[in-house]
Amino acid sequence: MRQRRLIALGAFATIAAAMFISVHFVGGQSEAVPTPITQVYNPYPPGILPSDLSSETGRVQREVDLIEERALARWHTLKKPILAGQPPVLQDTGTEAVETLGELMLYDNKISPGKNLACASCHMPYAGFGGPIPSVNLTIVAFPGTVHFRVGKRTPQRHPYAPFFPVLQYNQEQGLFFGGNFWDSRATGYRLRIPDAEQAQGPPVDTQEMGFPDTACIAFRLSHAVYRPLFEDVWGKGSFDIDFPPETARICTTPGGAAVFGGNTTPVPLGAADRTRANTVYDRWAQSIDAFEQSVQVSAFSSKFDAFLAGKYKLTADEIAGFKLFDGKGNCNSCHLDGRGTRLKSGQIDTSSTAMVNPLFTCFGSANEGTPLNPRNAFYYQTTPDSYGLIANPYGFGYRDLGLGTFLRSGFGSGPNPNSSWRKYAPTVDGQMQVSTVRDVALTPPQCPTTEAPGPYFQKGFFHNGYFKSLKQVVHFYNTRDKYAYPVTSGHCPKGTTEKVDCWPIPEVRNNIDMTSGNLGLTDEEENQIVAFLQTLSDGFTRPYINSDTYTGGCMRGGSAATQGNDFLIPTPPLPPCASAICGVAPVPSPPIP
Repeated sequence: MRQRRLIALGAFATIAAAMFISVHFVGGQSEAVPTPITQVYNPYPPGILPSDLSSETGRVQREVDLIEERALARWHTLKKPILAGQPPVLQDTGTEAVETLGELMLYDNKISPGKNLACASCHMPYAGFGGPIPSVNLTIVAFPGTVHFRVGKRTPQRHPYAPFFPVLQYNQEQGLFFGGNFWDSRATGYRLRIPDAEQAQGPPVDTQEMGFPDTACIAFRLSHAVYRPLFEDVWGKGSFDIDFPPETARICTTPGGAAVFGGNTTPVPLGAADRTRANTVYDRWAQSIDAFEQSVQVSAFSSKFDAFLAGKYKLTADEIAGFKLFDGKGNCNSCHLDGRGTRLKSGQIDTSSTAMVNPLFTCFGSANEGTPLNPRNAFYYQTTPDSYGLIANPYGFGYRDLGLGTFLRSGFGSGPNPNSSWRKYAPTVDGQMQVSTVRDVALTPPQCPTTEAPGPYFQKGFFHNGYFKSLKQVVHFYNTRDKYAYPVTSGHCPKGTTEKVDCWPIPEVRNNIDMTSGNLGLTDEEENQIVAFLQTLSDGFTRPYINSDTYTGGCMRGGSAATQGNDFLIPTPPLPPCASAICGVAPVPSPPIP
């Protein structure tokens, strides 16, 4: 059933027990928390957090535990890896061993200070490894971290096919950036040469997510993991020869950003050699997760479209019409490349052939499509300190998400730019976000077979800030953004218009907007046909999609895909100017961002 009720301020004080961290003894070292995490951070005005947030996070945790149990059982059936050859290779079982190790890590909820959050808590297979809580997708966009309710600022990107993104690079001839991972491409791959692996190193130490205060905490927790023997089989018996000091357990149960650390990002007092070993374990963590995400369990190439390319499935009339529109009038293929040419002029006939047998439906680049600011994003309200002294967003609604532009400036809310020569290009990419693959964009649990109302449907949030609530809305936006543009913010469309139907609010960032879309002239039927084609890109058609059967929540029903989620629109407050710490950092945006 559609979730209608939203909570009042402070209503979650009773769920403190959900944050309790149990005592755990391994190898003679206690991992007990001196004082359980019981403080609930709720700076939000009434109506921001969904009413079922506590029960839904519990539901996801049980599903995560179920998949972890399945992975553990599979590990115990593996034959012992045997090194052979020169250089040595884990003959016969190496691939399965490292992929299974990555899966065990992805679903391990102990890889967080509160032992209450896994990577998969925000990325579940039945949602295409995207956000697993419909009410969160409908409202606050990002998912609560180890400290409830610290919340991030962007929707969780899907894991499938992310490993295929190349190392971030600037193409001087085209004047464009390509590659990297994350919405802002900050996982560049500069060190491991695998952006997806470097992406896996972000959430464990992100204060809004898994939230460790030190990357060494991952090595510490892995050294106590039940699957430690598999790690040592894959990466070597001496991997955990690290002399962790007695205070490590206490440090690693204190969330990152706590005032007690004084800004120190390496509070675990390791010697130089042990720090190097811990860093190596962290790299192995990343490479193992990348191996799983690149495996056929995640990046499966098992969709209707893949069957169509192999001559084993005939697209329906609407699907083939949508495919032609995707490559033609809709101009989708100019960014979400499908291995064929794009026909932009009416009357032309697409005679191009398949250039790839495994098209990834992305150009690996970035673009600013002019998405409106979403006032439901919980990040805007985290302007006061939590019980650990962290203020996640001191700028409130003065925050603007400049995406790739913020990263190139090493700015607030992003990460350090490892290439100083890129910084000068920041004004040319302000507002740009990664062009994600559209593979699995429509993947849903079997009992909720669509993302579209009237359903039964599984509610998703689309684009980096979750403003769009259906694929119909996404396609309609590309089609009519400029036709129905109004000088208003979300929640303030003029009387007689309907937001997301015949009124589009102003972009959050008005610079560098992609003008290849915005007024495509598609009919309503043609929009629906493109949606039908996007649904052919969901894995699980030619063979079951692993663990997509684990959803135990409900489906939503009713309404229209055109106005899906509109009953949860709230008015954007009067916006202050963009904070100088974001829009005043050299080289400053041009033109200035209000």
